[in-house]
Amino acid sequence: MEELRPLRRGWTTGACATAAAKAAFAALLTGDFPDPVEITLPRGQRASFALAETALEPGTAMAGVVKDAGDDPDVTHGALVFARVSAGPPGGGVLFRAGPGVGTVTRPGLPIPPGEPAINPVPRAMIRTALAELAPAPDAVVELSIPGGETLAAQTLNGRLGIVGGLSILGTTGIVVPYSCAAWIDTIHRGIDVARAVGLHHVAGSTGSTSEAAIQALHGLPDTALLEMGDFAGALLKYLRRHPVPRVSIAGGVAKMTKLAQGRLDLHSRHGSADLPALAALVADPALAGRIAGANTVAEAFADATAEGVPLGDVVAQAAWRTAAEVLAGTDTALEVVLFDRTGALMGRTGFDRVHAAPSRNRRG
Repeated sequence: MEELRPLRRGWTTGACATAAAKAAFAALLTGDFPDPVEITLPRGQRASFALAETALEPGTAMAGVVKDAGDDPDVTHGALVFARVSAGPPGGGVLFRAGPGVGTVTRPGLPIPPGEPAINPVPRAMIRTALAELAPAPDAVVELSIPGGETLAAQTLNGRLGIVGGLSILGTTGIVVPYSCAAWIDTIHRGIDVARAVGLHHVAGSTGSTSEAAIQALHGLPDTALLEMGDFAGALLKYLRRHPVPRVSIAGGVAKMTKLAQGRLDLHSRHGSADLPALAALVADPALAGRIAGANTVAEAFADATAEGVPLGDVVAQAAWRTAAEVLAGTDTALEVVLFDRTGALMGRTGFDRVHAAPSRNRRG
């Protein structure tokens, strides 16, 4: 049997950009590129990066680092992150520019204001620290670019967040942890921030692309209102409790919404399947309940209920609403839960009910 090895960690775009910027700034000062170049990560660790490309011209230096995301399925894995550094105006500090493939922020609600390059605060701080290791109070213009970044950005949620023209330079630790939930949850949070900042009164969290398209069509919602929560219903709801929006729709397939109905806030399969006997207990007909309890999947159970004319989706939606409402209790949010099948057909719905102080219940996950 093949021995399982630990998943290999990688580097964020912010760490790669910092290494490239430090190497370019060093060459601007001395004429030589340090290779490898060492930087300090936000938590104090030191890391070294090999340079893939360099160029030195009068008044400017450029260095590139290949992004290694380790074993994480990151769309930027293998991308080349360039930093072009030139002297800045005296007393201006470190100024940032977006080159080809790096996006520009166009909407409020993100950590960087509209009009600024999509270089997040932590990477900016890392670059300033790296340049200050080479010269006290450096004055420099740092232009970051990622060839092909605009095409790669189409595979991310940047467009929905109002980041146009390319990728974001991201990272809070400098290290990519394979299959980490943190990046996804952070995207959920930023989506809520943007929706609130542009004045939306209705957002929709969905478990996947089918339910997202269906809930968007149901309410005619703009893309900015759509929050791809995936399995992280709890992360979405807890952030909405602290940063409320007047109307919230929670949409998903029958299996994941059944888990939510059964008190789970993490809907991932690693935490187990939906409890079919518990689902069967929601049905009054003993024969149908028996078939549901013995079904292979939740989808099969719903198909049996639909064939019998039993509105199982509405019952599950009501139970899922109670789970979600407990998290949102005290926000006065108008909340609905909507279930769709794999084709996007409506399977159950609560309608909007206002959350006040939902009754406490035991939740899992």
